[in-house]
Amino acid sequence: MKRSMGMMAGALAALAQMTPLAASAQVAEPPKTVRPDQLAFRDLYKALVETNTTLSAGSCTAAAEAMGARLRAAGYPAEDVKVVVADGHPKEGSLTAVLKGTDPKSKPMLLLAHIDVVEANRADWTRDPFKLVEENGYFFGRGTSDDKAQAAIWVDSLVRLKKEGFKPRRDIKMALTCGEESEAYNGIEDLVKNHRPLVDAEFALNEGANGLLDEHDKPVVLEVQAGEKVYQDFTLTVTNPGGHSSRPTPTNAIYQLSAALTRIGAYAFPPRFNDATRGYFTQMQARVPAAQAAAMKALIADINDPAALKTVTADPMWNSVLRTTCVATMVKAGHAPNALPQRAEANVNCRILPGEPIESVRAKLVELAADPAVAVTLAHEAKPASPPPPLTPMIMGPIQKEAAKLWPGVPIVPILLTGATDGVHTNAAGIPTYGVSGLFGGSDGDGIHGLNERIRVKSLYDGRDFLYALIKDYAGGK
Repeated sequence: MKRSMGMMAGALAALAQMTPLAASAQVAEPPKTVRPDQLAFRDLYKALVETNTTLSAGSCTAAAEAMGARLRAAGYPAEDVKVVVADGHPKEGSLTAVLKGTDPKSKPMLLLAHIDVVEANRADWTRDPFKLVEENGYFFGRGTSDDKAQAAIWVDSLVRLKKEGFKPRRDIKMALTCGEESEAYNGIEDLVKNHRPLVDAEFALNEGANGLLDEHDKPVVLEVQAGEKVYQDFTLTVTNPGGHSSRPTPTNAIYQLSAALTRIGAYAFPPRFNDATRGYFTQMQARVPAAQAAAMKALIADINDPAALKTVTADPMWNSVLRTTCVATMVKAGHAPNALPQRAEANVNCRILPGEPIESVRAKLVELAADPAVAVTLAHEAKPASPPPPLTPMIMGPIQKEAAKLWPGVPIVPILLTGATDGVHTNAAGIPTYGVSGLFGGSDGDGIHGLNERIRVKSLYDGRDFLYALIKDYAGGK
């Protein structure tokens, strides 16, 4: 996941704080017999994890080709398995594949995952980050969770479906892409713009939501992500003629910028519900202290209830999912200690609710700056924006059905992601994208984007079973 702590380290940590849970103690279950099909999956997963796909030294193209070879070996015709490599990005290839359906009137579904990973320095890790190590009930290695777990499950599922002779009603498409973790190139953005038929679908399943384990490794909450906030940086700039510091003038670039930032910092964007956040605060009422539960209930009835809003938004995570947020993150000004500043500049980082136009946020920052000398511009190309996908019975029904088999009684909680995944591109392209994995982890984040990344072995195998059944439910078939 890009530009976020990741759900395991972010929203899941917040959930753990909301409920009377301690941080996961990483209690490993006793070894259990591994099924033959799980051994085959482990081999595929190992091959993917041990293929370095960092931007600096790795190759997504190599990983895509290796996974494509496994699909062809399972019986997929060459024309249904494609490695797409963009000009100028030879090591950032994506893999697309399709298991064709029997009903041409049924719209396809898309299985989406990224195969690039965050950088990992061997000297900092306890184990080699690019060797799959199974130890104390966990798999260790860079990408074991983010996002090669789901990528490997998608490939494995297509292999299993082919070997079973499963005939889906709708096409089952898959895209394993590169560039989610970096700014150099984004594979799904390229596929949507330049190879749309390979990924066009009625809806997509993606990363973005997981499950939370308590300190005894008991599943507590299963998340379903519907929508994500849009990341956008704005640059605020003030320029002055400057001069000697011994002769101050009424206008000063640093003071003007500071005043503008103070006004922006004092402003709270209006709260707004969508399917995910309304469902989230409804579900969480049974899992938080009474005062917070009452505030959530009041907020569902009236989102502008001042007392309820004050209670709920006192938590930074809850505040973030309810409204667009903008915060100053960097400032630079002046050129010499004995000179009046000729330039002052700040970066304001906004996380915008889905469906809210980026230009309207920029206009609000201009209004709040309240100084024509403060220029407010986009720091980079605007990110795509779109309404959050609806949590319809067609989407939620299969999730509820399959989750009940593996984790009976565990509540399913919808969430809005405050960070970003590749779903920002597919949602904006009109492909409703839902984060669902069934991969349960601890509230400490399990090392995602950090050192000694890991995933519980049982969580991986259970998530594999969950997603495989989910695919078959969504795809239909004989």
